[in-house]
Amino acid sequence: MSTSQLLPLELVDKCVGSRIWVVMKTDREFSGTLLGFDDFVNMVLEDVTEYDNLGNQTHLPKILLNGNNICMLIPGGEPGGEAGEEPGEQTASE
Repeated sequence: MSTSQLLPLELVDKCVGSRIWVVMKTDREFSGTLLGFDDFVNMVLEDVTEYDNLGNQTHLPKILLNGNNICMLIPGGEPGGEAGEEPGEQTASE
């Protein structure tokens, strides 16, 4: 293995303490600060915003996500790219 390769769990480990966007298998998405995870990619997030498919947002202080239901992880991500922006909107800087 070359030194330029990064394994998936290594990437998640580098995201501990920073913002992450989690897309679930269901119609929910979460954006928050990753506090930690285990070998099954169960995750603890804090300062979380939950997004549903209707565009509703719910703020949660802390949440535990089951790794079996996670579809995709976006490091540093927020739906839409900017905090407070609706998913799919673009900013003038893009």
